[in-house]
Amino acid sequence: MSKNWKVVGINFDHMHMGDLLRQTHEHPSAEIAGICDDDPRRMEDAIANFDISPERVFTDIDTCMRMTEPDLVIICAATARHAEYVEKIAPFGTHLFVEKPFADNLAGADRMLAAVREDRQLVINWPLRWYPSHATAYRLIGEGQIGQVKEVHFYDGNRGPLAHGADKVVLEVTPERKAESWFYKKSEGGGSLLDYLGYGTTLAAWFNGGLTPVEVTTVTGGDPGLEVDEHSISICRYADGSLSKFETRWGTFTDPWIHQPQPKCGFNIVGSKGTIASYDLEPSILIQTRRHPEGKIISCDDLQHPFHAPVPYVLHCLENGLPIEGPLDPQIARIGQLVVDAAVQSASRKSTVRLAD
Repeated sequence: MSKNWKVVGINFDHMHMGDLLRQTHEHPSAEIAGICDDDPRRMEDAIANFDISPERVFTDIDTCMRMTEPDLVIICAATARHAEYVEKIAPFGTHLFVEKPFADNLAGADRMLAAVREDRQLVINWPLRWYPSHATAYRLIGEGQIGQVKEVHFYDGNRGPLAHGADKVVLEVTPERKAESWFYKKSEGGGSLLDYLGYGTTLAAWFNGGLTPVEVTTVTGGDPGLEVDEHSISICRYADGSLSKFETRWGTFTDPWIHQPQPKCGFNIVGSKGTIASYDLEPSILIQTRRHPEGKIISCDDLQHPFHAPVPYVLHCLENGLPIEGPLDPQIARIGQLVVDAAVQSASRKSTVRLAD
């Protein structure tokens, strides 16, 4: 890549900001032009990790944008504030990279889409997209090896959002930290459903060619003393009568990036001619076909730069005038958000929600 891309990180609500800034820092044609958060303490680790000079550290968004003139802005705000931040930053005419989920509701997602100029990209990053196992599953589906996707079964989560920080550093979870964290506040878009369901429903839309279910039924659970859920199960019915299941969990026995818990985190995909078991971060997947009904283990694809991580991929697309594809495409992510909205309503009403309504 010939251009030196200027990237700015705004709002450190989500710990993934540290991971995304690291990808920027290590990219041969990008630089961290600035970082911004209204609480300077939340930027201290990034300043130390990436040797960011004081003149590139801001607490005011407008000042940050005027002084840095970035090409790409990474936003890691609390879920309920995604639309607010996009609407504030979009007028500066930069490309926008929003860390998952899309928004706290469909109205917010549509506000984001409306705010971005037609000649600028809005990217919704889903980290599971970059797991070699799921990328390999998508390739095999595209090759027709399991026929038409009929069912997607998703189980995913971790020990809890406060149990780790950027670069997956293990942290101690205390009642005080829960009380202070936006992850446990309903008004900020907290809860395991909003944190993880979009992963499953968005990647399912990627796997099944953009199909949208007709009905969603969801139940939630967890500590009754909390105002948000720690566990959710959603059942989606499609027009052909097929069913898919999406389960989110804060409180798995182990974190899947260290030791896979049971049930395993990831996807089971059922097609008209076979099945795929694709689990988070595992080195291989299992595929059943009519030729190999007993199952065949396939090593995961070795994802190469720039197709191995979100920041390199997005900069590659921008550099070459290519469309953003897959789960990062906001139109695919919007399908996932539509299902999430229905799931929230279903859990609240304790009844099935028809998407046509």
